[in-house]
Amino acid sequence: MTVQRRFVLAERPVMRAPRASDFRIEEAPLPEPQDGEVLVRTVFLSLDPYMRGRISAVKSYARSVEPGETMVGEAAGEVIASRAPGFAVGDLVRGHLGWQTHGVLPADQLRRIEPAGFPLSYYLGVLGMPGRTAYFALLDIGQPKPGETVLVSAASGAVGQLVGQIARIKGARAVGIAGGPAKVAYCREIGFDAAFDYKDKDKDDAALVAAVAETCPDGVDVYFDNVGGVIHDAAMANLNLGGRVIICGTISGYNRLEQPDMGRRHLRTLLVKRARIQGFLVTDYAAREAEFEADMPNWLKEGRIRYREDIVDGFEKTPEAFAGLLEGRNFGKLVVRVGADPA
Repeated sequence: MTVQRRFVLAERPVMRAPRASDFRIEEAPLPEPQDGEVLVRTVFLSLDPYMRGRISAVKSYARSVEPGETMVGEAAGEVIASRAPGFAVGDLVRGHLGWQTHGVLPADQLRRIEPAGFPLSYYLGVLGMPGRTAYFALLDIGQPKPGETVLVSAASGAVGQLVGQIARIKGARAVGIAGGPAKVAYCREIGFDAAFDYKDKDKDDAALVAAVAETCPDGVDVYFDNVGGVIHDAAMANLNLGGRVIICGTISGYNRLEQPDMGRRHLRTLLVKRARIQGFLVTDYAAREAEFEADMPNWLKEGRIRYREDIVDGFEKTPEAFAGLLEGRNFGKLVVRVGADPA
């Protein structure tokens, strides 16, 4: 008999990096959908930095996962049973199934996928939440203009690699910050105008400021921040008049969420530069997804957007892969291949 396997949170990591042992695998009989529900077999599971916040007890924009509960996460998979109009066995869907091989969700929490020649995993990345994040955060908050400089941290990651390419599409100059020579080379390969490796500079504030100044000789008009910390400080030191700073992630501090965020204050910089700093959550743009869906698939087909994934095979490797994500071991969008891909 087919069983459902799932990872539950076994222990909260407090003031430390997550470990694979913080999660426990459990088995249960395969769930059956009730009226209005759909049973989905997971094919790909998305791993994303926001999940670190969800296993902390610190108050945030979403409820924390409690010990003993299934770990949260979005998945793409195949319908294997349906008691909901509009969904049939064999349909491909995405939804927040969590870290499990099979899951039941109400039909209104699932989106049907029409692959249209793209890999199914892309709907968890470039055509999914990371793609929407890059698109709306950069274009709606950053509003890059032709000739301006857009600086992106974590530039080879799921979101960052797209931000730089969208900036180029809009006529801006894209500069990436990434960890390691291979990731810096990838940024240049996909069209960033310049990029540098922070790993030999992140213990020296002056070196980081100088690296940003060297790669952004005309200053920074838009800073797309995925990491926070000392890299944020270096970007702020090079901010132009009227600069826009987008806070999309603060991964450098995710393992210290229980500690007050007491980094540098940049109020004087914001005042003198008449700059703006704004946080971003992709859920705020749910009503505007059609705008993204009109652009991103076409950019992919035209070759104007290129995309790199890091695919880990095997459901049992999920916790280890997640821990690696927070250490920067992934290269591109991280997904776990859980089962056979019908697409």
